[in-house]
Amino acid sequence: MKKILVPTDFSDQAENALKVAAKLAKRFNSEVHLLHVLELPLELIDPVQGHSSRNLPESIFFMKLAHQRFSKLLKAPYLKNITTQEHVQFNDAYKGILEFCEKDQFDLIVMGSYGASGFQEMFIGSNTEKIVRHSTTPVLVIKRSAEEFNIKEFVFATDAEPVNKHTLQKASEFATLLGANLHLLYVNTPNNFRTSKEVQDQIKAFTEGQNDIVVKSHIYNDITVEKGIMNFAAEINADLMGISTHGRKGIAHFFNGSISEDLVNNANRPVITFRI
Repeated sequence: MKKILVPTDFSDQAENALKVAAKLAKRFNSEVHLLHVLELPLELIDPVQGHSSRNLPESIFFMKLAHQRFSKLLKAPYLKNITTQEHVQFNDAYKGILEFCEKDQFDLIVMGSYGASGFQEMFIGSNTEKIVRHSTTPVLVIKRSAEEFNIKEFVFATDAEPVNKHTLQKASEFATLLGANLHLLYVNTPNNFRTSKEVQDQIKAFTEGQNDIVVKSHIYNDITVEKGIMNFAAEINADLMGISTHGRKGIAHFFNGSISEDLVNNANRPVITFRI
C-alpha cells in the first residue's frame, strides 16, 4: 500500500478518516494525499470555457482558505513523520475525487461518515455514495474516532457468484495485508432461501482454485442481508466489514438488489467496499 487518498471537507468525520489513514501509513510506509474539492457556485463558472475561472477573486479566496486549513491540519501530531501532500481542485466533488484517484493510481481511499446518520453531510451526502458506488479503488469508510485501527476479524459478505471471484481475491489481499482473519459470509433470507447444501456447494465453487486464500466460511440466517451482516459481525466482534458494489447499479443493487446502502450508512463498524 503505497498511496492513500483522503478526501476532506475539514469536518470531524473527515479527520477521523485521516487518523486511520495515518495509522495505515505508518504501518506500511505509505504516502497520504489529502484532497479538498471546491464546488463553486454556477455564477463562478466560465460560460465560454465551461470550467471554473481561477482568476476570480472568489476562487482565489476559497483556494487560499483551503490551504490555510491544510496548513493547520498538517501540524497534527498524528501526522508526524508521514509523507503528506495536499491538493485543492475546482470540480464537482465526487467527479473530482474519482478523476484524481484514477489519474494518480491510489491503492486506497479512506473517507469519513456520520456513523448511524450515514453520509448526510460528507461531500453533500449523495456525492459520497457515488464515490463508494463508482470507485474502482477500494473505499474504506470510517464511522467514528478510533484510538487504534487494529483489524483482527474481517467479515466479507458475498453472494458467492462465480463471476465475482475477483472480489474475494481483493478482500483476501487486504486481510493478509492487515494480518486479519477473513470470514466469508453468506446471508440466507426468507425471500431468497436456499438450503445449507446449496449454499455450501456454491461457496465451494466460489473459492475453488484459490488455494492461497485462507478463509472461514459462514452461512447465517436473518431477515435481510444487511441485518445478517451486521448481526454476524456483532456476534464475532468483527473489526471490519467488507462488501462488493456494482458501479452501474450502486450499493442498492448489491446481491442483485437485496441489500441497500443502509449497511454502509447504519453500521457502526468500519466498512470497506470493492468494485465488482
